[in-house]
Amino acid sequence: MLERLKSFFSALPEKPRGGGLKADDPRVAAAALMFFVIDADGVRDEKERARLREVLAASYALSGNELDEIVKAGDEAHNEAVDLFAFTSVLNRSLDETAKIEFIGILWEMVYADGEIHELEDNIVWRTAELIGVSQRDRVLMRQRVRDEQDADEQGD
Repeated sequence: MLERLKSFFSALPEKPRGGGLKADDPRVAAAALMFFVIDADGVRDEKERARLREVLAASYALSGNELDEIVKAGDEAHNEAVDLFAFTSVLNRSLDETAKIEFIGILWEMVYADGEIHELEDNIVWRTAELIGVSQRDRVLMRQRVRDEQDADEQGD
């Protein structure tokens, strides 16, 4: 799972040009979409927020202030957005097909982070997959893979 996350985030550009974090920074766009998923059910669980930070930190070698800035920028971009398109269009320009599929896996991790699957979270993943060109088959396969990994982690604890 960690390798999948690292491969996704390694496909993103290192830093935006011109300084500052903007919604067209692929890292911010990815974080904003993660916030869309964890907020879809109307409850931002601390487990979800912690998982979001963990995924960003581990996958993109972020820590400290830089991690805080990406998380804050992603949350602000999510709060200001009226739809998913601004963020998915950034990812469409930045990611290849494999990285897009991996990103859908990351969104499924956000869905499963609190241990509950809400239909609106599922819907956000479905819409995001459609907007970035990930097939229904690949979306479902990623869901199954993440669910299986979650089940294995729970049995291992």
